[in-house]
Amino acid sequence: MPSAYQEMARFAVPLGLLACVALFVPPFLPASWIIAKLAFCGLGILLALLLLFVCYFFRDPERSIPADGNIVVSAADGLVVGVEEMEEPDFKLGRMRRIAVFLSVFDVHINRAPFNGTVQKTVYKPGEFLDVRHPESSTRNECLSWSVKTPRGPMAVRQIAGLVARRIVAWSAEGKSWKRGERIGMIRFGSRTEVFVPLECTVLVKPGDRVAGAATPIARWPGRE
Repeated sequence: MPSAYQEMARFAVPLGLLACVALFVPPFLPASWIIAKLAFCGLGILLALLLLFVCYFFRDPERSIPADGNIVVSAADGLVVGVEEMEEPDFKLGRMRRIAVFLSVFDVHINRAPFNGTVQKTVYKPGEFLDVRHPESSTRNECLSWSVKTPRGPMAVRQIAGLVARRIVAWSAEGKSWKRGERIGMIRFGSRTEVFVPLECTVLVKPGDRVAGAATPIARWPGRE
């Protein structure tokens, strides 16, 4: 299965090679080429710092999943920016509650399955790259949506590209079974993830809350486990 580390390699390997070349060149330049030596050293240091940031961005920590089987967990790390009732737009699932999470470039960008289920359908929509904190980003930005059939009812997840994020990465497909908390994909460099839950679910978060993918309960199905 693809992983965050494979995605990281796409950036880390060329950055690492370029940094090594830039730092390797100065000793072989004539002593009088001071400016060129400083330029190469500066470039090498900059590339090395970018390499460190890429390694930090693609981190993939393990998480403890809540034991309560009725809990819907967050699909992403970040800041809750919206909790509202609305018509689910991609699969015509009717009125649902949408829980939207904003991921900054400093958040873990792995997306997680919010609940056990099976992917029924996926929909990709090309679009703009507005800042995902913009109220219209949910409808105007490039996105990939998942319709999930769970033992308790339908659910939907949406990955939305943002101003900096220009690459939605999916590690799952139609017909794939999801286990709550498992890795299902990521969005590179800043994004928004939305989870649509049925109205009978009790929402456990509010705008302004910080959440961690797979670990933070965001909703709960009614009844006992």
